[in-house]
Amino acid sequence: MINKKQGLTRLTGRIVVPGDPAYNQARMEFNKRISKFPRVIVFCKRTQDVVNAVKWARENRVPIRVRSGRHSYEGFSVMNGAIVIDVSQMNRIQIYSKQKLAKIQTGNQLQRVYRTLWQKRVTIPAGTAPDVGIAGLTLGGGIGLLSRKYGLTLDNLKEVEMVVPHGRFGAKIIRCNAHEHADLFWACRGGGGGNFGVATSFTFKVHPISTVAIYSITWKWKDLGKVFDVWQKWALSVDNRLTSTIQMFSKQVGTVESTGQFLGSASELRRMIQPLLHAGTPLKVRVKTVPFIIATKFFAQIDIGLLPKFKVTGGYAYRAVPKEGIRTIQRFLANPPNKHANVECQSLGGAVARVSPTATAYVHRHAKVIFELSARWRLKQEQKRNIKWVESFRRAMTPFLIGDYVNFPDLEFKNWPRVYYRNNFNRLTKIKRKYDPLNVFHFQQSIPPAKN
Repeated sequence: MINKKQGLTRLTGRIVVPGDPAYNQARMEFNKRISKFPRVIVFCKRTQDVVNAVKWARENRVPIRVRSGRHSYEGFSVMNGAIVIDVSQMNRIQIYSKQKLAKIQTGNQLQRVYRTLWQKRVTIPAGTAPDVGIAGLTLGGGIGLLSRKYGLTLDNLKEVEMVVPHGRFGAKIIRCNAHEHADLFWACRGGGGGNFGVATSFTFKVHPISTVAIYSITWKWKDLGKVFDVWQKWALSVDNRLTSTIQMFSKQVGTVESTGQFLGSASELRRMIQPLLHAGTPLKVRVKTVPFIIATKFFAQIDIGLLPKFKVTGGYAYRAVPKEGIRTIQRFLANPPNKHANVECQSLGGAVARVSPTATAYVHRHAKVIFELSARWRLKQEQKRNIKWVESFRRAMTPFLIGDYVNFPDLEFKNWPRVYYRNNFNRLTKIKRKYDPLNVFHFQQSIPPAKN
């Protein structure tokens, strides 16, 4: 039994401990290859519950993990014997139409954010996975199908409310923005989740939205080389109102698919995608105008029904991948551990690239394309070969890719500070020393406090 009132502070919110009927479900992550057994999970309902949980953990010397949507791919939001501070029940959204702002608590899943904002015909640029938490998505970057027009999710962030350590055993609520705690606000935009404290709410600039045009083109696998080469050059040269993806499946699945979203008409989009239609022999082409909320559901389908266990890694192409790199992709997808392995890429540039790499902690501003390499499986005995395939694939792509996205974390990276943050890492360590000098918030790849 856990004593909720060990030390001076009492845990508040919904408390789940080993032995409770809800414990097994409460401890599970989105990635089912992660299986950890925390000492206690606190589902916070208000900001004070978060304050109490941080204070309780510090008083009782219990390690802390922070969780919103459970999508930490390497399971950084859970740990054996730790307290998991879960904000998923803090999901209020307030829209201020006149100011073009929305205040969104960090427990919200992306599908709820999109749905609620749609009621006022506004949105924020964000991702596609419907059940990803807004917290980790935003703090790491937030890449999606409005990125080339409106930037990353974090580029639309105006204020963060966060619970940070205070003194030897305490915690306090602070707000950071361009005027207050501006250094922490800089770090929150790309520094990644769980490094400095517990984010409890975000204030975003919102954008008016109504209908969008979307496309989907499918080819046979044999067209992969030709199609990818055309796509990577085309995707960056088109109008910034269009953001697109290409998904290259295993040879067993046998297809390549490109999708995209355009802030304009279907007839204009049809003209724009002509270079893709002349690449290889398309099997299926769809172009249509839909309400934006329907588009979010269309792109969410990619993330539904996937196998429960996975290994993901990533990287950025700062220039077009040469033929040798494309042959590497073909070779690995022709010899996957199972048919569920794939590569997904998304176009960047546009509004993302107009921000300096040092203006926020997100450093990979000049990348042209982001890569996600993944393998998925169901049974434990399949795990080793799937992970080995992903890591071998990433190593083989090293000559063509730079760094990685902090929201695609990979424990195999030994030089991860350079990989995720490049020249922004030293500044992040100094901000960490200021706001969390005792390293209360730490995990396998967390930002350490600067030593001097």
